[in-house]
Amino acid sequence: MAVDAQATALAYGLRLVPADRPALAEAAVDHVVRQYPPPGVEIPRDAAVTVWFDFGEGEGGGGAGVREPRGPGPRGGGMRRELGEPAAPLPFTSCR
Repeated sequence: MAVDAQATALAYGLRLVPADRPALAEAAVDHVVRQYPPPGVEIPRDAAVTVWFDFGEGEGGGGAGVREPRGPGPRGGGMRRELGEPAAPLPFTSCR
């Protein structure tokens, strides 16, 4: 949540900058869905960390969050089509 992200940023001496809100106070109960620089990157004290939030009810997103593009489909090969029903068996003839 935004309040947790702000507390963590302050603990590390960083500034939190909301990218999709005019003020961080308006996003206090929203969930952070993305940040830049990404987690784990070393940055100097007093650096800005930009965060994006999940849209709430009636804010144009319906809670969709950040979506990434889908990768390519599965590789070719394997079964490509369903086989039809087998033909009727041939009549059995006895060999004598």
